[in-house]
Amino acid sequence: MSSTPDPRDMRWVSSTYSGGQGGNCVQWAPEHAVATGEFLVRDSKNPNGPHLTLSPTGFTTLVKYAKNHA
Repeated sequence: MSSTPDPRDMRWVSSTYSGGQGGNCVQWAPEHAVATGEFLVRDSKNPNGPHLTLSPTGFTTLVKYAKNHA
């Protein structure tokens, strides 16, 4: 039986739209996505809080939405 890795142990990458000044920042775990096909997304201000688990289509839709509303 496999177990889900602890999201706190993953490498999280900030959105390129974050600008590096803090504030609103979305992060995702690229290695987890490659290994499982699940795209984990979280709020950088709350790294130990909940995260979203998206399908590849859901992640693509989220990125398109963010690009159009940035």
